[in-house]
Amino acid sequence: MGGLAICVFCASSSRIDGRFIELAEQAGAELARRGHTLVSGGAQVSCMGAIARAARAGGARTVGVIPRALVSVEISDEDNDELIVTPDMRSRKGEMDRRSDAFLVLPGGIGTLEELFEIWTARTLGMHEKPLVILDPYGVYDPLRELMVGLTEQGFARPRIFDAIGWTGSIPEAFDLLEGRQVALRPTAEDYAEAEP
Repeated sequence: MGGLAICVFCASSSRIDGRFIELAEQAGAELARRGHTLVSGGAQVSCMGAIARAARAGGARTVGVIPRALVSVEISDEDNDELIVTPDMRSRKGEMDRRSDAFLVLPGGIGTLEELFEIWTARTLGMHEKPLVILDPYGVYDPLRELMVGLTEQGFARPRIFDAIGWTGSIPEAFDLLEGRQVALRPTAEDYAEAEP
């Protein structure tokens, strides 16, 4: 299966370790190899820029969506095949959502988390059925996963939240999940405390 528009949420911080830039580059190369289109935050900096450059180098089409206020801060990537400048962050997220068939989340900060939670919540509530996958080979989001398991145990969230997301450290597996070639597995007792059914 090919030809998906895959939205990637990732870091725009310039202070992160180089291994996260490499992860973005590898994900961009794999996205291109599989014949997909990249939808991203439209910036040249950090992981956002790295994934877009790698995707283009592999022949993929790239679409960047950036709010007007961040054009100079994140430095908009004018090499995108299409660059959309939105009035604000909310319209940016809406445009990225509208243009995407699936969502891939790389390690990132509060902006990445905001994007992740909005898409994850909407999928859990049945507002869309677009695949959502976290790619985290370095365990950045392990505390988040533990938190979410704890919230289910305490009744604040239902265990089905884990049916709405894939979680992997493998780039090929992440894209297999996005393409629907594998079924996402919820955390087990071996990894974290078992969520009550």
